[in-house]
Amino acid sequence: MGKQMTEMLKGTLEGIVLAFLTGNPAYGYEITAWLRSQGFTEIAEGTVYALLVRIEKNGLVDVEKRPSEKGPPRKVYSLNTGGEAYLEEFWTTWGFLAERLENLRTEGK
Repeated sequence: MGKQMTEMLKGTLEGIVLAFLTGNPAYGYEITAWLRSQGFTEIAEGTVYALLVRIEKNGLVDVEKRPSEKGPPRKVYSLNTGGEAYLEEFWTTWGFLAERLENLRTEGK
């Protein structure tokens, strides 16, 4: 992954993970595996876990501990109403930026 991709992901990974959690509660490894299946193959698991700690601390997700057959209980994250509001704002901002960037790319303005 190039440096430019890494820098761009810093501002968008939170929204990507929150979008994945919409109607799809998941634990850290599941989220990392999904990201990799979407082409984010070089995302470190530690990056995802640090993000999950941050979004939990910011009140954007609910966390439930569920038993695991393979070890200690897993923390399962689900989007809550605060996360839904944050995600809505993320998509609005994303749409604004994408439109402006597309205009620049196609029209050079």
